Amino acid sequence: MNLEALAARAADAVDGARAVALTRQLVRIRSVFEPSTGGTEAEAAAFVADLLREGGFAVTVEAAAPGRPNVIADWHGTGFDTRKHKTLMLEGHTDVVTEGDPAAWTHPPFAAELVGGRVVGRGACDMKAGVAAAIVAAEAVKRTLPELPGRIRLGIVADEEGMMLGIKHFIRQGWAEGVAGAIICEPEDLELCLFQKGAMRVEVLATGKMSHGAMPYAGVNPIPPLMDFLGAVRGLEASEQTRLGEHEHLGLPWLTPTIIRAPHRGEAQLNVVPETAYAALDVRTVPGQDHQDIWAALETLAEQSQGNAKLSLTLLEDRPWTQTAPDDPLVRALERAYPKVLDSAPRYGGVPGATDGTFLSAWAGVPIVTVGPGGREVPHQRDEYVDAENIVTAAKLYAAAAVYFLTSS
Repeated sequence: MNLEALAARAADAVDGARAVALTRQLVRIRSVFEPSTGGTEAEAAAFVADLLREGGFAVTVEAAAPGRPNVIADWHGTGFDTRKHKTLMLEGHTDVVTEGDPAAWTHPPFAAELVGGRVVGRGACDMKAGVAAAIVAAEAVKRTLPELPGRIRLGIVADEEGMMLGIKHFIRQGWAEGVAGAIICEPEDLELCLFQKGAMRVEVLATGKMSHGAMPYAGVNPIPPLMDFLGAVRGLEASEQTRLGEHEHLGLPWLTPTIIRAPHRGEAQLNVVPETAYAALDVRTVPGQDHQDIWAALETLAEQSQGNAKLSLTLLEDRPWTQTAPDDPLVRALERAYPKVLDSAPRYGGVPGATDGTFLSAWAGVPIVTVGPGGREVPHQRDEYVDAENIVTAAKLYAAAAVYFLTSS
C-alpha cells in the first residue's frame, strides 16, 4: 500500500462520534486550578491516563506540582528503533480557566451540551477538543497501522493557563528528548501556525516617601515618575511598531500596561501621597525583537523616569517568540495532509499568545506547528464552544500528518 493510501486509511479510521463524545466527557470534568477550593487538573488527568492505559498505550503520570499531574502516553509501531525512527508529539493541556458566574452562561458551563452542532462549555474550545482530537487520532493510527515506523507521544500536561509548569516539568524530566516535531493542538481555526508571539511579564514598582496630600513637598510622590515611565514605554512601543511593521501572521508588537495601583499594597486614601505605586506590563513580541534588548530599554527608561523616587523592574516570565522553518518535515507533513482532509489548500496563521509549544521550541529545540479545532477568539469567554465537525477534522488531520511525518526522512 502506498503512502497516500496509508495516510487516507489513518484519517478514515478516526472515530468522529468518539472524538465528539470524548470532548464532552472532558468538558464535564471541571479542571480549573483554584487554590481556594482545592481545584486542580487531577481528575481530568486521571481520566485521560485510565483511558489511554485501557487503549494499550504506555502511560506515565508525573506531578508537575502538587495535585497537578502530567500524562505522557506512548505508542510505537512494530520494530521501532530510536536510532532510525522518529517521534511525533501531540500536545495539549488539561487545565481550563474559571467559568466566572455560571448564571451568566446560556448553558451550564460544565454540562457539555451539544447545541446546533456545537459542544458548549468551559474548556470546550481551549482545549478539551484538541486533547480529544489528539487522543482519537493516535488511537486511529495505532489501530490501523501497527507496523508504521516511528512513535507517537501524547503529552497532556497541567498548568498551561498559568506559568506553564506542566510543559516545563515535561522538558526537565527528559520527555522532549528525541521528539522530532510537535503538533500543538490549541484552537487556531484549523490554520497551520508556524509563528507564535513572545511574551514578557514585567512588574514595575515605584517607591517614594509617604506624606500628607496637603503637603506633598514633605514626601516623594511615586505616581508621577511611574506615569512618566509608562509614557516612555508607549513611545518605545510606537518605535518598535514603526521599525518592524505588521507581521503577516502576528500583527504588531505591543507593550501594554495592564495594572496600575497605588499604593501597591493596602488601602488607597485620597488625602495621602502613597509610598509606592505599581504597574504591570504585558509585552508581546514578534520575530525581529530581542527580549534582552527590550529589557535593557525598559531599564534605561526606568532610570530616566524615576527622579527622586526609585523605579525597580521585575521580570516575572520570559516567553520568546517562535517560528518554524517552512521546509521543516513537520510543516511539510501537515501541508500534505491538509488538502486530503479539508479539501482545500493549507491556510496559515499565527498564534497571538504563547503556548506550551513556546517552551518545547525555545528550551528543547523541538519544531512545532500549532493547529487545532475551535476559533482563536472563542477561549475564555462565556458560552465557550467548539464545532463538533472541527473536532473530527482536526483528528483526521493529525492522523494523516502522523503517517507522512513518521515515514519522512
